[in-house]
Amino acid sequence: MINRVVLVGRLTKDPDLRYTPSGAAVARFTLAVNRTFSNAQGEKETDFINCTVWRKQAENTANFLKKGSLAGVEGRIQTGSYEGQDGKRVYTTEVVADSVQFLEPKSSGAGADRSQGQQPSYQQNQSPSPSQQNPSQQNYTRVDQDPFSSGSGPIEVSDDDLPF
Repeated sequence: MINRVVLVGRLTKDPDLRYTPSGAAVARFTLAVNRTFSNAQGEKETDFINCTVWRKQAENTANFLKKGSLAGVEGRIQTGSYEGQDGKRVYTTEVVADSVQFLEPKSSGAGADRSQGQQPSYQQNQSPSPSQQNPSQQNYTRVDQDPFSSGSGPIEVSDDDLPF
């Protein structure tokens, strides 16, 4: 059985970080994900996906993402249910994230001014030197090194290029 989900979308509000009684961090947030097709009126619809992330990833998510941030989430679908206040059964569906990727530099928010030579921060933590960083946390592409940032139009991909 396979239960894998990959999503890219924007946070609808700041992540809600809490701690369990045993001290484990848990962050919850909702990701707005645009559908790839249009409805009968020609409008694109959006799905709002509830996501949960645990431990250090939860703390990083709460510290570095905010309402409107673009994020990639990889995880699994989890369903559950509980009895509502009216006595009726309420069913839930959420994505439990194994990985949350920050798809924009931290300084790309309001007030960032790159024309004065400010370099955006791409790291999940604030360690003093890159040599001390965990290699798995250095998977960000600098904007000036992004081969897709030229904006030269759509990228052509044939079915032969896809791995599935």
